[in-house]
Amino acid sequence: MAEIKNYTLNFGPQHPAAHGVLRLVLELDGEVIQRADPHIGLLHRATEKLAESKTYIQALPYMDRLDYVSMMSNEHAYCLAVEKLLGIEVPIRAQYIRVMFAEITRLLNHLMWLGSHGNDCGSSTILIYTFREREDLFDMYEAASGARMHAAYFRPGGVYRDLPDTMPQYKASKVRNAKGVEELNKNRQGSLLDFIEDFTQRFPVCMDEYHTLLTENRIWKQRTVNIGIVTPERALNMGFTGPMLRGSGIAWDLRKKQPYDVYDKLDFDIPVGKTGDVYDRYLVRMEEMKQSNHIIKQCVDWLKANPGPVITDNHKVAPPSRESMKTNMEGLIHHFKLFTEGFHVPEGEAYAGVEHPKGEFGIYIVSDGANKPYRLKIRPPGYVHLAGLNEMAKGHMIADAVSIIGTMDIVFGEIDR
Repeated sequence: MAEIKNYTLNFGPQHPAAHGVLRLVLELDGEVIQRADPHIGLLHRATEKLAESKTYIQALPYMDRLDYVSMMSNEHAYCLAVEKLLGIEVPIRAQYIRVMFAEITRLLNHLMWLGSHGNDCGSSTILIYTFREREDLFDMYEAASGARMHAAYFRPGGVYRDLPDTMPQYKASKVRNAKGVEELNKNRQGSLLDFIEDFTQRFPVCMDEYHTLLTENRIWKQRTVNIGIVTPERALNMGFTGPMLRGSGIAWDLRKKQPYDVYDKLDFDIPVGKTGDVYDRYLVRMEEMKQSNHIIKQCVDWLKANPGPVITDNHKVAPPSRESMKTNMEGLIHHFKLFTEGFHVPEGEAYAGVEHPKGEFGIYIVSDGANKPYRLKIRPPGYVHLAGLNEMAKGHMIADAVSIIGTMDIVFGEIDR
């Protein structure tokens, strides 16, 4: 009788759940996965090498393009590493703005994850719901930085500019009459902070809607409960961080354990799971969104009460004001030198890690005293999680590979950098 052999299947990159650039080579016994081998290399953009040929300021926008759903979180780690080397103080108002936008970014990331993960597992409705809130969050990005995605808003020494006093408003057009526009502009009458505050009050209702759609939904539970279980010991051994580690029951969060900026002044909890399956990681991320909303609220209250500078006054590192640049020779020289030559960073090395929405995102910089990094190494969370895919998928069905990829919240910009 003929011997029955395992057969090999290409899962992706064109598979809808592989999101364009992940190729999985699955070894199957019937429909059961015996081995899952992730192949990367379909996106490589050489970010680290490019950053080594650019000045410190020019390398900053590359950070947005790493994990392109967590833009400002990547910038955050980069700025903290550069500031460590420079030894400069960041004004307290800038620190609050950074933390607020880091948490807005966490919401952006988790909403994208929730929508696409739900969609991959068969619920296209959730995608429409989460993108409704993402629209408002992108408006916040745009109001502060001028860009909806690749913001380049965090800068070494603070943030690019203070928060605006007005929100852009919708205008009447062929497709929207004046009454419809008035309704859309109802929460855009004040400043950006007013708009953000209004969002934090509306968001808990949106969270309830997501829970209604998924949390007790029996199809969702069949797709996620007891799938891709990772024990606490294995999660630690494999170097998991963020929700992938907390989902297995380990309360590790850099915002609490190694606080940066003003996280030690804020009140929030760390959600942890029990069983370490796909469903637990879903619940952890849902609770994280609630905690992020709470942090944003605290930042808004503080920022409304405390005006002040938002970037360091060291003009070797940060540009002078536009007014100073146009009326004062010193200012013009500083501006010209900064944007042509950049700033020189003292010799040394620094590592800065942040609690990125996906886990620990770190930037390691080695400086030789020049105006560009001698070496730049990125520690992305997704790369480590992808390495655990084989262990998590073994023994599951092909359909479960989809929910396991989804639970990792993988974005390839940071993995195949």
